Amino acid sequence: MQAPRYSDVKVGDKLPALALPAINRTTLALYAGASGDHNPIHIDLDFARKSRMPDVFAHGMLSAAYLGRLLTGWAPQSALRNLSIRFTGITHLGNQPTCKGEIVEKFEIDGEKRVKVALKCTNQYGEDKLVGEATVALS
Repeated sequence: MQAPRYSDVKVGDKLPALALPAINRTTLALYAGASGDHNPIHIDLDFARKSRMPDVFAHGMLSAAYLGRLLTGWAPQSALRNLSIRFTGITHLGNQPTCKGEIVEKFEIDGEKRVKVALKCTNQYGEDKLVGEATVALS
């Protein structure tokens, strides 16, 4: 992967968006198996309904992983210095996540050139499901 160069990026630049397929039960079952997170609210319809939810919904960490995938598709994992995410909404079945990032700051710490990237994961209706920021070192 060819990481972007610090001198080539500017505040306001957007990372290439990561559009994902709609969340379905298979996605949730596969994520539960891969992550070890078998919380029934995400995979058991009866349990979800007993919890006063209309259906199961995506694991928050699944969408967080999508944001990580957005970042590591843009710069190598070794360049990631910080990642913070806040969950702001439920990703329901049928939601189509799209992850976006925008450079909001350029700075140096101890001679290392870094950028701060504002992040968000939205559904097809533009509703935020996760927001956050990352700090990435660039050469």
